Amino acid sequence: MDLFPKPKRFFLTCGRGEGSTPLNAFDAALLDAGIGDLNIVKVSSILPPGCKEGVTRLDPGSIVPAAFAYIISEIPGEVISAAVAVAIPEDPEQPGLIMEYSARGHREEAEAIVRRMAEEGMALRSRAIRDVKSCAVEFKVKRIGAVLAAVVFGME
Repeated sequence: MDLFPKPKRFFLTCGRGEGSTPLNAFDAALLDAGIGDLNIVKVSSILPPGCKEGVTRLDPGSIVPAAFAYIISEIPGEVISAAVAVAIPEDPEQPGLIMEYSARGHREEAEAIVRRMAEEGMALRSRAIRDVKSCAVEFKVKRIGAVLAAVVFGME
């Protein structure tokens, strides 16, 4: 058994949350994204060849790789956003690319930026793109807020 098996599936998710501390706000964003009961391990931004989009079964407490962006703010009224994009190559034997982005500002801008980042990264690799998938979220902070966008990997 490989210590780090190659993921076979992925899905995109986004979440937002408020909390009494930055960590509680981040935890609320994880829960809103549906991944709050997982042990998320941050990975870099390569989509394995042949990895297919789709929800995968993830048991609570599982150690799960994910590429993600997040931002936390303690400024009431501030708008924060996070986005991820997955560039899927034309050739399924080639790896794809994931880009992550977070900023103070609106969801639409963050999503446009992260999609351009994915396209540029694939161009640097001289890989034709079949599709770009993206997920973005924004939140207007009340007290302490967090947003998170993630590409989560599964092994089945």
